Amino acid sequence: MALSLTRRRSPWVVFTRHNDPWLNAETAKLQEQGGRALRMDGRELREPEALFAAFARELSFPGYFGHNWDALVDCLHDRHGHEGHTDDVVVLIEHADGLRDADFLGLFVSVLCQAAWRANLQLDADGVPNHRPPFALHFVFLLDDIPPTACAEAAATGMDVETALEEGRLTATLTGEHWPGAN
Repeated sequence: MALSLTRRRSPWVVFTRHNDPWLNAETAKLQEQGGRALRMDGRELREPEALFAAFARELSFPGYFGHNWDALVDCLHDRHGHEGHTDDVVVLIEHADGLRDADFLGLFVSVLCQAAWRANLQLDADGVPNHRPPFALHFVFLLDDIPPTACAEAAATGMDVETALEEGRLTATLTGEHWPGAN
């Protein structure tokens, strides 16, 4: 089955070229269905503190956001409850080449996968259905100069992350018994 940003299924994270025609088609389809594409600048995300601040600012996290990895999972998953939005979202991380060498890339990908798993399936941390309706949440790293495969090794170091190459795009999802329905 083809990669999709409009369906509530994995893969949750995709690494692709910034000019990939698939992305334009999927983003347009998402917006036609009432979803939103939010853009972030990957050059701002090269240190964890800056990454947390950028996500809080760009995604309008609540004031109690804890500026740590667990809080990022929680706020990405719960973010629509704070603003009253229930539409589907793709977060596009532009100029993401520099993140390949970030020592936390695997953790970051794992956190994004966990947040998307929760949002897409509306399950809590224990895998129990939540009371809110699910929404599609995906993350796309847009690469300017390096091929998606250059990020494969670092992305795969995240907890329970499985990567694959699909039509020239690197995909990441969760694997293992702790993530029912993740792949």
